Parts: sequence; C-alpha cells; structure tokens
Amino acid sequence: MKARQKLREAVDLLYSRGCATAEAYTRLLLECVRYNDVDQAKRLHSHMDLHLYQPPNTFLHNRLVQFYARSGLLSDARNLFEKMPNRDVYSYNSMLSAYSKLGLVDDMWAFFHRMPRRDSVSYNTVIAGLAANGWLRRALEVFVGMQKEGFEPTEYTNVSVLNVCSRALDLKRGKQIHGKIEVSNLEGNVYTWNALIDMYNKCGEIHLARWLFDRMVDKNAVSWNLIISGYLKNGQPEKCIDLFREMQLSGLKPDEVTVSSVLGAFFQGGYIYEARKIFSELEEKDEVCWTTMIVGYAQSGQEEEALLLFRQMLLENVKPDSFTISTIVSSCARLASLYHGQVVHGKAVHMGVDCNLLVSSALINMYSKSGEIKNAWAVFSLMPIRNVVSWNSIILGYAQNGKDLEALALYEEMILENFKPDDITFTGVLSACVHAGLLKRGQDYFRSIREFHGMTPTLDHYACMINLFGRSGYIDKAIDLINVMPHEPNGLVWSTLLSVCAMKGDIVHGEMAAKQLFELDPLNAGPYIMLSNIYAACGRWKDVASTRSLMKSKMVKKHAAYSWIEIDGEVFKFVAEDRTHPELGKIYEELNKLIKKLEDAGFIPQTNLVLHDIQEDEKFKSICYHSEKLALAFGLLRKPQGMAPIRIIKNIRVCADCHEFMKLVSKINGRSIILRDSNRFHHFVGGQCSCNGIW
Repeated sequence: MKARQKLREAVDLLYSRGCATAEAYTRLLLECVRYNDVDQAKRLHSHMDLHLYQPPNTFLHNRLVQFYARSGLLSDARNLFEKMPNRDVYSYNSMLSAYSKLGLVDDMWAFFHRMPRRDSVSYNTVIAGLAANGWLRRALEVFVGMQKEGFEPTEYTNVSVLNVCSRALDLKRGKQIHGKIEVSNLEGNVYTWNALIDMYNKCGEIHLARWLFDRMVDKNAVSWNLIISGYLKNGQPEKCIDLFREMQLSGLKPDEVTVSSVLGAFFQGGYIYEARKIFSELEEKDEVCWTTMIVGYAQSGQEEEALLLFRQMLLENVKPDSFTISTIVSSCARLASLYHGQVVHGKAVHMGVDCNLLVSSALINMYSKSGEIKNAWAVFSLMPIRNVVSWNSIILGYAQNGKDLEALALYEEMILENFKPDDITFTGVLSACVHAGLLKRGQDYFRSIREFHGMTPTLDHYACMINLFGRSGYIDKAIDLINVMPHEPNGLVWSTLLSVCAMKGDIVHGEMAAKQLFELDPLNAGPYIMLSNIYAACGRWKDVASTRSLMKSKMVKKHAAYSWIEIDGEVFKFVAEDRTHPELGKIYEELNKLIKKLEDAGFIPQTNLVLHDIQEDEKFKSICYHSEKLALAFGLLRKPQGMAPIRIIKNIRVCADCHEFMKLVSKINGRSIILRDSNRFHHFVGGQCSCNGIW
C-alpha cells in the first residue's frame, strides 16, 4: 500500500509541475505496470498527451497499449492504438496478444490479416491463440506459412502446434515438427518432449512415446504421468504399473494424477486389493483419486464397495463432481437400490448437479430400474437440456416397465425434436415392439434403421426382430433373418432363438440353436438347461438325462437362482426352499398362509412346470417355495401396512407359476408388487401385470 501511495504522490507531483521528460513518463509508467495501478496509468496517459512536446513517443504508447490490454481494458487499448500516428510491429503485436489472451479469436484473426508487417512474434502469438481456442486447421495453416516466410517457431509455439496435432490426431504433421525440433538441437526442453509424448499417445503410437520418454534427460512428474496414462489408454495396464514402480524408485513422488492412472490400471488388470492399498496409503487424495477408486469398484461389479467408499468420501469432506455422482447413481441402478438412489439424488440436488446431463440420465436409469417410472419421467421433464443419452434412458425405461406404447410415442417425439437416434435408441424401440406384440410396426422401425437413418442394424437389433418373429409365431421368418444377416450370429442371437423355440415347443430349431451355443460358449449352463426343459415339456426324459449327462461330462455348473428385496436400505437375499434366514419360521408361515388363501380363491400351483421326473408332493414343494415367493412373504411381514409397493429382484426369468401367484396376491391383498427379473419389469396391480403375459 505504501508503494502505491508513493506512486500516486509522484503522479500528483507531475501534475503540479506541468511538463516532464519522456524518461520521467517511462519511469512512472513502469511503476504503474509493476503495481497494476490502472488509475494512475490513465492519469499519466492524459498528462502525457497534453504536455509531452516532442514527436509522439511510440515506445510509451506501445507500453500503454500493452498495459491496457493486460488489464482487460480492451477498448482503451484499441482507442489508443487507432490514434497512434507511428505504429510499428510491436504496436500490432501488443494488440494481437491482447485479442489472443482474451480469447477473441475472430478479432485476432481479422487483426492478423490487417497487419502490414509481421515478425516471428506475430506468428507465434496467433498460432498460440488459435491452438488454445480450438482453431486447429488454421493454426496448422499459419504454422506452415510461418516456416515459408523463414521465421523460426519458439518452443512455446512448437508445444502449441504439437498439442494441435494431438487433438487433430495429425501424426504426419507432428512427426515433421518433431524432426525439425531434433535438427534444432532442442531435445533438452522438457515441455516440448512432453508435448511430443502426449501427441504420440493420442495417436496410438505408444511405442514412439516410450522411445522418447526413455531418451529424456530431465523427466518431470508430467512426463511420468503422460507415459503412464498412455499405456493405460492403449490397453496395457501391466506396463503402466511397472512404470509406476520405476517412478517410485527414481525418487520422484507420484501425485494425484499419477495415482488416478495407476488405480485405473490396477482395475483393468483386476488387481483390486493392490489398488485399494495404494489408495489407502496416499496422504492427500483429491476428488479425482476418490472418483477413480469408486468407478473402479463400480465397473468391477462391486457396487456395494463403491457406495461405502462414496460415503467415506463425503465424511472426509471431499466434494464429489457430477461424474462421481452419476457413477454412484448407476451403481444404485444395478443394485436396484431405490433407497440409496434417492439419498444420492438428494445429494445431487443439494450440490446443484441434478440437472447435469450425466447425472440426470443416470437418475432416469436408476428410477427406471427400480420400477419408479413416474420419478424417471419427473427427472426427464425437468431437464433444461437433453441429449440422445437422456432420450434413450427414458425410452428404455418406459419399454422395460411395460409402457411400450408410451416408449414408442417418446421415440416419435425425439425424432420431431431433431435428435438423431443411435443403436441404443432402436434397441429400446424394438424391445417395446416385442413386448407389445407389434410385428408390423417393429418391421417398419427395423427397416427405417437402414433406409431412413443410414445406419447398419446391430446384432442387438437382429435379436429383437428374431424375438418378435418367434413370439408372433413366425419362427421360419426368424430363421430366414438369421440366414441373411450381414453379421456372424453371436450368442445373443442363438439364445434368443432358443428362448422362442422353448416358448413355442419347437424342438428341431431349438436343438439347432442349442448346438450353436454349445460351440460358442461350452461352459454356459443356460443352453443346456433350456434344451433340457424343452425335452422335459414333451416328456422326452431320455433326452433330458442325456443333456444333463453332457453337462456333467463337460463340468458345466448351473448358477443358482435367487431373489432379493430391500427393506429400509438393507438387502435380503433368498434362494428356492431357503433354510438359512434367521426369520425362517415366520417367513414360511406367512407364505403358507398366502398359498392357502390363494387356493381357497381357486389358485392351483402349476406343478407341471417342474420339469423333473419326481413325485407330485416334491413338485409342490419345488414350485411353491421359489425364491421370489419367499422374498414376497418376507416383504409382507416387514411392511404389512401402507401403500408402498413390495419390490423384488430376481436374477433369472420369473416362472409362470410365480407370475400367476404375484397377480393373485396383488388382487386379494390389495398390495402392488414390482418384480424385476432378467427380462423386464412386472408391475402387479389389482390382479393384472404390466407385461400382459409377454416376458
């Protein structure tokens, strides 16, 4: 403050004396620059114009232009520049630099072409400005022009252009610049080499990036981070981890960026324990490290760990960003944990990121997968900006929850709003047609993929059409479609065909589909079980035994079917005829009461669905004590009153008997039930199901 006071007093003294020398003005102007005192600079400028009785001083004017521009006073800088009678290249460069630093690229570009003369500073300034603001093609054009004029680029310009080449993936141009840098003997500049490594990484030339890295004399943390992240992005997590260990041995301390890349590498390689160990040992963890660890758990199928770590992140007062929030919401969706999803939604609202595109799309997906389609719609309707991901989320959500016609109406609205559909959009649209039994409309949409949108139908789209043809009773057309597909049929296509053959009792085509699946995935139990069930439904017990024997000889293991239910944020899991739950007696008592109540109303357990050659009483136990029925009984025990629906999730397709059972319970007890199986959602209300018997 004392220095600024002295400056003001000096300018006051200048005003009291009248005229002054150019040297005095220069000295005081430099003091204004030093202390960034705009007010005194303007006073000096005004005084100078009145009292400097000599030819206009270009040097002083240039310094004033530069000072005004640096202080953000562009109009003052521009006015002074236009009034200058004697402008030199430095004058022009000062204005050019001002436009560049303020991000006014159009003005900078126009001014550059207005310049009567340019020097190397002019070129370097405009290249840096163009590169920083994403004008990649023009930056490269100016760079070429600069070289033709015989001007040498600075190191900063080389780095800027290399960054442009990285973003434009222009490896040819980058290699040319690299060659010139080597000829100029500039290998020791760490910033240039870091830019080169970054360019080769982004262009997929990781071996060249490593070649450069190994020849660097002075490596900084950025150098290590670039090569480590380069290996990660190029799918070589092991080398990423090896370099991390080398970095530690070199004595250079890893930072949060390093750790984030290494955590990602550990998760790619499946080294979850090692990743957590490094994370725990890190003294300072920023939000990037926390998010990387959370994403790693989520992508590794450990959603519960992701939720626990997120809770710890909040307890340590680390603020999550929108990407962290969207990851956690997606984890809640996979767990079908409405309770935790709603808690995270509240956190997103509190942070003001609930309308972020990533977060909103994840929330729509979470509510859809929890059977809360009204809440999904509420999130969607409040979005200020939408993209194709948000449209896909709501369309798929409606299709999964039995709102098939509404899903198709949303698709039509999406098209009217000029959004271009993608592969996922059409998967949702065709799924809605399958569940609604709309064969003609499904065919029209399928044709439109290629004819109106210029896209190639994916295997998912073909699988939907095979499903639609098969369910509509046209298995022959489904086979024809497989034969004319441009793709090689995959497991999804053959398993879809096998599923519709099981539904329609088509043994011949079912055997063909199963044979293909045995070859594609010999250890997958699904095709063996489905084929065995087809045989059992027709009473071909010898073929059943043969199929199960084949399973045994190939050591194919069947995954257990289970259901789970969330009560007050706690998850409870059940298997068929479960005998492990602590409230076992009460659960079976409640379930038996329900069975008796339903039998009195005319319900007969469909023991014919038990495809094993066993006694009738054993069939009764097998069919009546399925995991979803036990989960339902437990839900009714814990939540006997209120209007909230009972929510159950099952890892495989719900059987016809359990489906009918749930319908009758919803009618007799007056309690709505939401069941999510491996195929879709079933909303049971008043004796009806949203799937209309198609699942």
